[in-house]
Amino acid sequence: MSINLKNKQEIIREYGANEKDTGSAAVQIALMSQKISELTEHLKSNKKDFATKRGLLMMVGKRKRLLSYLKAQNLDEYRTLIKKLGIRG
Repeated sequence: MSINLKNKQEIIREYGANEKDTGSAAVQIALMSQKISELTEHLKSNKKDFATKRGLLMMVGKRKRLLSYLKAQNLDEYRTLIKKLGIRG
């Protein structure tokens, strides 16, 4: 259910400034989006898994806070990121 190392490195390479850039807001948002989509698929087949649902909701909240931070710091990067990830309409 977690992201494997190969997928994680691909996401870091795509959204980060370099291969060791794991802490930037864009990389964190991209990794969270991947985890959120995996957990959403898990919850479709396991409707009574309330612990996972709680974790998913907390992750969505954290991603929302990171997106608002990125929007305040760098609006152009924010717009390109949400377009790439396909979130927020």
